[in-house]
Amino acid sequence: MYSEKVMDHFMNPRNQGEITDADGVGEVGNPTCGDIMRIFLSVKENIITDVKFQTFGCGAAVASSSMATELIKGKTLEEAWEVSNKAVAEALEGLPPIKMHCSVLAEEGIHKAINDYRIKQGLPPWEEKAGHHHGHDDGTCET
Repeated sequence: MYSEKVMDHFMNPRNQGEITDADGVGEVGNPTCGDIMRIFLSVKENIITDVKFQTFGCGAAVASSSMATELIKGKTLEEAWEVSNKAVAEALEGLPPIKMHCSVLAEEGIHKAINDYRIKQGLPPWEEKAGHHHGHDDGTCET
């Protein structure tokens, strides 16, 4: 069901933990499946110098969080903003369709953390791309 890459990031998550004095924090969740994800950013001169995550959820949610942090570490805020849920899923060598919502959560968590940082800096938040939402329109969600 899961690729080796998903299993590796689930069993050996990268960047797991908390940054106590984070420059930006994004928390997202879905009440339907209970996944909750928190992304912490340290930013210096527009570069993400450190990133950590805390995720309560299924293996795909943990793996998506782990991979998302790997993809944005060392990137500019603009580059990190462009990391899509599809990029997270592709980097994990695929997610089952019923678990794609986990990669959407990762993208949304990154966006919330970046916007939290921007607001703290007195900057306006960036707009979310249309069409992205963490939904279960078909009523499916497995943990």
